[in-house]
Amino acid sequence: MAIVAGVNIPDNQRLEIALTAIYGIGRTTSKKIVVESGMQDSTRVRDLSDEDLARVRSAVERTGLLIEGDLRRETQLNIRRLTDIQTFRGLRHRRGLPVRGQRTKTNARTKRGRRQTVAGRKRTAAS
Repeated sequence: MAIVAGVNIPDNQRLEIALTAIYGIGRTTSKKIVVESGMQDSTRVRDLSDEDLARVRSAVERTGLLIEGDLRRETQLNIRRLTDIQTFRGLRHRRGLPVRGQRTKTNARTKRGRRQTVAGRKRTAAS
């Protein structure tokens, strides 16, 4: 089991893909990390030696990006700031509605939850 930045990365995946299991690292950043650490992108995580893992860990630290807990904390603080200063976006976060201008009359089921029946409302029959 390989641990990078406090996260168990999958053993059976290629290094480039496995690094995306770390919160805050996507495909582009993982490609840069693989190149910087001098590894081949087709190498599986289970085939890496301890020295190779150490090089990957140091390359991840050298990127200087916020990852894992620090990034999650920063995101939560940003949302909390929006709700504290009572912006429209903060209000949408608090109510659990879409934040970025999507429509809610139809769709938005993931955010709004299951459909609820409204008393006194009848569907018109299509004739």
